[in-house]
Amino acid sequence: MKIHSGVPIVKTSSACLAFVLSLGLTLPALAQKDAKPVRMGCGIMTFETVPGWGLRPDGTSALGPTHGAVVIDKAGNIYTSANKGVVVFSPDGKVIKEYLGDKYSNIHDMEIRAEGDAEFIYGARNANAEGIKFNAHSGEIVLKLPFPEESGLKLKQFNPTAITIAPNGDIFLSDGYASNHIIKFDKAGKYLKHFGSKGNDLKQFNTAHGMTLDTRYEPPRLLICDRNHTPKGRLLHYDLEGNFIEEVVTGLGMPTSAAVQGDYVSVPDLHGRVVILDKSNTIIAVLGHNADPAKRVNFGVPQEQWIEGVFSGTHGSYWDKDGNLYVQDWNVSGRIMKLVRVK
Repeated sequence: MKIHSGVPIVKTSSACLAFVLSLGLTLPALAQKDAKPVRMGCGIMTFETVPGWGLRPDGTSALGPTHGAVVIDKAGNIYTSANKGVVVFSPDGKVIKEYLGDKYSNIHDMEIRAEGDAEFIYGARNANAEGIKFNAHSGEIVLKLPFPEESGLKLKQFNPTAITIAPNGDIFLSDGYASNHIIKFDKAGKYLKHFGSKGNDLKQFNTAHGMTLDTRYEPPRLLICDRNHTPKGRLLHYDLEGNFIEEVVTGLGMPTSAAVQGDYVSVPDLHGRVVILDKSNTIIAVLGHNADPAKRVNFGVPQEQWIEGVFSGTHGSYWDKDGNLYVQDWNVSGRIMKLVRVK
């Protein structure tokens, strides 16, 4: 959606909209144990849910409260962050590893990156006031990014919500729950600069909540989710030196994060949906729709009230090599869902 003369203009498909509305009207209110796959989206971005994916054999969540992200390693294993730490699933939804405890708790956002023969996860720990980097396969923490006093910023609070990495290894850490500065470090953790400020002007952020490297463009640029910008949440592009490029799309509700695969971007919206954009930043599909205003943007929906295909607070997403999506809800019981791409 672009702004023209102050009026939001939605670029989407009437077929997609009709499909989403139909889905909202026909979703069965089934208990999860009886759930059948639910189809959502449209066109090339049509998906089906996998009921029970990621649950323990007894049907309970393996996660506990979730307020985090999803990434996938080269082997196809799925890492999701919960309040208690990071849980790793096989592609068929079985827990194969966990990184738990104070060192790995409260990771709000993650990126995964191959460096040499190793893979590393970078995390933004909002409640712990730091960024971290750890080996995805051993759990060894190799770098910590506390608030950089050398920045000269006199912040009373530091609550990072997003992290991403430039091709040369520079690290960007967004203080999205506090000052809304984005801080740039080199690959060794040395402070380089900061940019951005809190507000509702064109070049300000009102909760710079999510951020990723937008590899759809050459050179790559930062794609930033400005979740609470008034009047509606939006996505922005900045270059890797912290210079404003453009307002990409607006009117998105409360965009929480972004994940890029090829020409496409998945953007979870806390209102209970995932928006898919193409390279022209046109909305080409909307996945899910929560028709109950009491159960969207709602952390407190317990597992016994989950409905297949209905999200309550989509927070993180990631694509696998086959174009399937894994989506995490911000949720008291801990919810992660697999959406299989319909070919």
